[in-house]
Amino acid sequence: MLSRRQKHIMLKFFSMFSVVRGYNILIVVIAQYLTSIYILAYDKPLKAVIFDVNLLMLVLASAATIAGGYIINNFYDSEKDLINRPIKSKLDRLISQNTKLSFYFVLNFAAAIMASYVSFRAVIFFSAYIFGIWFYSHKLKKLPFVGNLTSAILTILPFFAIFLYYLNFEKVIFVHAVFLFLMISMRELTKDLENMTGDLLLDYKTIPVVYGEKASKVMLTVLIVLTSVPVYLLLNHFDLGYMYFFFYLSVILLLVFLILLWKSTTKTHYLILHNIIKFIIVAGVFSIVLINVNLVLNRM
Repeated sequence: MLSRRQKHIMLKFFSMFSVVRGYNILIVVIAQYLTSIYILAYDKPLKAVIFDVNLLMLVLASAATIAGGYIINNFYDSEKDLINRPIKSKLDRLISQNTKLSFYFVLNFAAAIMASYVSFRAVIFFSAYIFGIWFYSHKLKKLPFVGNLTSAILTILPFFAIFLYYLNFEKVIFVHAVFLFLMISMRELTKDLENMTGDLLLDYKTIPVVYGEKASKVMLTVLIVLTSVPVYLLLNHFDLGYMYFFFYLSVILLLVFLILLWKSTTKTHYLILHNIIKFIIVAGVFSIVLINVNLVLNRM
């Protein structure tokens, strides 16, 4: 049996894990490595990529920065989360705001140290990234369009860091990036619909609050139509190996999303839609290995 102190420590751990959304960070770390192995550095020996210390430092710096971003976002959104996510908010509040802020500064400092191992340019990049996350959480998040656009850009920046490291300028990478950007934009707008109650009460000027649910649904429909462009290009102009299964699945799920979207009226409905988009994004990460299932064996 666990003692009272041990239970308290475990609750604190799960609280901090919830605040930094450790599961999301794990997905980003996996995505960065899979992207490096199968797309950005596919022509390099497998061991050279996996055991590249510079790549490891960039991935860890990304993870630390993202974790810090979740903390500062949680700090500014504490009142809104209490309305929109009461259960999660209660768990998050087991850690004091002072402790969260202290951990935020430690994570950002650690990110700068790890980036400095790679290069001075990496330090500049992550410093700008840290500032961008803070400015978004403090100011831009409450603005329609600007907040959504900034959030989508900040989400894909960790992959841009890896892209800059390998300097791979193949067209297929940019098309993949456009697809990911559109999916994240859809997720952000769907999340705004899901959190509309808290945003309205606390005067967050999100798209659903300012322009209404119907306008938000029209925008999501337009984003789905735009998503068909990179999907078409990827399926018809690039060699994706077996990853084409993922894109056919994503088309089916987006059609389901679209049908459900126009029938949705409650927070629960929008939560289901949010989870569909999250599933597509996570499935896309793990389906990267399908680009060439024999690639790892051939590079051993």
